[in-house]
Amino acid sequence: MNNQEKYNQAFMENFSIEASKLNAELEYNTIPEWDSVGHMSLIASLEEAFEIMLETDDVIDFSSYNKGKEILKKYKIEM
Repeated sequence: MNNQEKYNQAFMENFSIEASKLNAELEYNTIPEWDSVGHMSLIASLEEAFEIMLETDDVIDFSSYNKGKEILKKYKIEM
């Protein structure tokens, strides 16, 4: 599984959504599943999948599907 697939899988599993929903419009609180609890579950899944530990500021800034990709670049994870 490549990095993009791992990233998408985390979103699909945590939010029970289809791949077709993974786009620029997917942002925090735009779907009921992406609330504060869902957010922390997503972060935990991504940290496990990529074997990283996100800094607190990055957890807070992780506000959308696209923003998450930008943040992961800081950890040398390319999509």
